[in-house]
Amino acid sequence: MRPRPSWARPHRACTAAGSAFHSSKTADRARSYRCRMATTPTSPGRAVDDQLLSVLDEWQMAIVANDADRIGAYMADEWIMVSENGMTTAEQFLAFVRSGDLTHSAMQRVGEPRIRYHGDLALLTTRATNTAHYQGIRYDADEWTTDAFRRVDGRWRCLLTQITAVKT
Repeated sequence: MRPRPSWARPHRACTAAGSAFHSSKTADRARSYRCRMATTPTSPGRAVDDQLLSVLDEWQMAIVANDADRIGAYMADEWIMVSENGMTTAEQFLAFVRSGDLTHSAMQRVGEPRIRYHGDLALLTTRATNTAHYQGIRYDADEWTTDAFRRVDGRWRCLLTQITAVKT
């Protein structure tokens, strides 16, 4: 007897849950795929998506208001931003804002976001446009951003922001 291919083997989560889903020798890829999908990132529902997007929108408004304290309230202490320039810590970013060296005059989401949940961790990817001013020089940006948020005591705080410029 030939061993079953990996896609046709029982999935641990299904067998642990007592599922007879894979008990048939004729289980096909679609069944196996559906089983595995049951254990992949899930969405807790539109209300939570809306809550997370509201947090992002409020954070963006704080950035445009150039209010370092409000901006910092949305960031975990260990937050970092990763871009083509390297890594910037929360402390560094907020210091730039407090000094007036970095300001923003516009920022908004563009298009539909992608949200994936892993327990109390949410990965939010969206496209955003913004206008920043660094040491008096204007920068207009169109970027893909991925933010990793963690929910603690019912509140979402950002752990990491990854920025990738949109090719024009």
